Amino acid sequence: MRAVTALTRRATRVVSALSATAVAGSLALATPANAATPANAAPPANAAPPANAAPPETRAPEAQTAETADSARIHDVQGTGRLSPMDGETVTVPGIVTAKRQFGSVRGFWVQDPQPDDDPRTSEALFVYNGNETPDVTAGDEVSLTGEVSEYRPRGQDSAYQSSTQLIDAEWTVASSGNELPEAVALDPDAVPEALAPEEGNLDEFELRPDKYALDFWEAHEGERVSVADAPLVSRSTDYNELYVTTKPGQNRTPRGGVFYGGYDEPNTGLLKIESLLPFSEHPFPTADVGDTLTGTTAGPLEYDQYGGYTMQATELGEVESGGLERETTRTQKPSELSVATYNVENLSAVDEQAKFDDLAEGVVKHLRSPDVVTLEEIQDNNGADGNGDGVVAADKTLDRFVEAIEAAGGPAYEYRQIDPQDRTDGGQPGGNIRVGFLFDPERVSFVDREGGDATTAVEVEKTRRGTAKLSASPGRIDPQHEAWDDSRKPLAGEFEFRGRTVFVVANHFASKGGDEPTHGRFQPPTRSSEEQRHKQAEVLRGFVDELQDVQPNANVVVAGDLNDYQFSDTLAKLTDGGALTSLIDTLPASEQYSYVYEGNSQVLDHMLVSDSLRRVDYDVVRINSEFAEQASDHDPQIVRFKPSAGHALDFWDWFWWPFDR
Repeated sequence: MRAVTALTRRATRVVSALSATAVAGSLALATPANAATPANAAPPANAAPPANAAPPETRAPEAQTAETADSARIHDVQGTGRLSPMDGETVTVPGIVTAKRQFGSVRGFWVQDPQPDDDPRTSEALFVYNGNETPDVTAGDEVSLTGEVSEYRPRGQDSAYQSSTQLIDAEWTVASSGNELPEAVALDPDAVPEALAPEEGNLDEFELRPDKYALDFWEAHEGERVSVADAPLVSRSTDYNELYVTTKPGQNRTPRGGVFYGGYDEPNTGLLKIESLLPFSEHPFPTADVGDTLTGTTAGPLEYDQYGGYTMQATELGEVESGGLERETTRTQKPSELSVATYNVENLSAVDEQAKFDDLAEGVVKHLRSPDVVTLEEIQDNNGADGNGDGVVAADKTLDRFVEAIEAAGGPAYEYRQIDPQDRTDGGQPGGNIRVGFLFDPERVSFVDREGGDATTAVEVEKTRRGTAKLSASPGRIDPQHEAWDDSRKPLAGEFEFRGRTVFVVANHFASKGGDEPTHGRFQPPTRSSEEQRHKQAEVLRGFVDELQDVQPNANVVVAGDLNDYQFSDTLAKLTDGGALTSLIDTLPASEQYSYVYEGNSQVLDHMLVSDSLRRVDYDVVRINSEFAEQASDHDPQIVRFKPSAGHALDFWDWFWWPFDR
């Protein structure tokens, strides 16, 4: 999981879901971070009134009619930039109701002017905020609206998110009903520009250039009806009833139907999130996997959502046609190969239902072919987040249940090693005491146990009499009191023996991306403030690897886990510069470099890095979760198979015997 960022997203969505009646509250919400505020929930005082405030009066004086209420047009309100030139003013505008949100904590409707101007920069639509009361309008109503123009920005006016222009404290009169809706803007492959935004600046200060920049294109159509036809689905249907499609079917596609994120300068501008305004009791939200198609026409008004950017709120939703995507299965390791896997098991704790343990176990046994060693991320304590502040940090019950589930699925009788953290010091869900750990098959590999490792003691690299490296404690934490690991998981080093050869494995889970500015926000390029901590973490980890290789240049080293950063990031460069480690994700074709799907982007957060002493390295990302609606975790596991170096002349005979060693 995207660590703290994704966790708070779940929390805020759950609150909102409770307030909805017939549909999930995610439709009434709108980002991930440490203290999220639902985007469409209680707006700040300088925008709309709180969602739980008394609903505004919704009737205009009888003398006002649609024919006379033409003091302004919607495009005058929207203007040619992101912020309304009439912000704070009371206006009267005519329009046609195109859709309404009639559930959740924030309700209202969209109105669009059927007589647009000829300026492509000005949107012809507005959202009318109606508090928590369902507005008594129907799509097709011709109305005259009087209300105050307001700019609502998620998390307050100083945040990095885009602002939405809306009317608040509105009154309206319905002049006629059953009118034809304005034609939806067809989002064909050439509609959205390839460039995301200007290279630098606050977008609020620029005039819109919808023919040049994607974010300007979306903003110029804020509130308007848009449509897609036979759209490729590039995400699973999420737990918050969302789908992501691409309006550019040829843009950065993966072999399995997604779109890969290949660099900060390579945004996927065709991505569009789709939610539904249809009552779920009559129109259940579709279940979909990556590679499926949303057939027919899907249409609805466009709004900005801090969770994922510009979003279509569908009033017409196509049918999902399966693309037949299947889960992958890796090959079994050969007797002479050591196999090491990494798996983020998404906040696994002993209080989880058995189904989660069973699904994860199936992934280990069936799809990963029972690796010899597995580094685990997001193992929680025995009562998980339920016991926030109760002092429970042990995870033996969590790991015992996982080991038992693996054996029940036909896997080996794994043993495990880990170190309990200090209470509430390692980030993640509050009270969950998240940590990393090892599973290993004692029939295939031995764990070298050395006492001395605990939550605060740093493992040291020592030299044996033979001149090889060993750990002072195994398992042992790497410099756990360094500031780099504040409120973050500490890496765990373990020493293993395979066929008489020593292999050092380091399990990792770096700090989350919480606090970064969004790629779809108003500040470009976005500030990625969370990188600072991950850079420090990479430097500390690299220093440990350098110590191993200083003592033993041909040491067998595997660094694995959720590093919470991209393959092209400076975080990875600090680990690989100079050739100390090779990042295995880089050995795959660019379109296959992903293990996680976030906001429609297939991207890399999980990594396996190895020293060059490993021979005949065979690496695989095993896609069993991130692309599927039904998933045991939000991350795909990875596995590497290799033959460790013996560190002496016997390696010559290994090469000689290799053709016969199967």
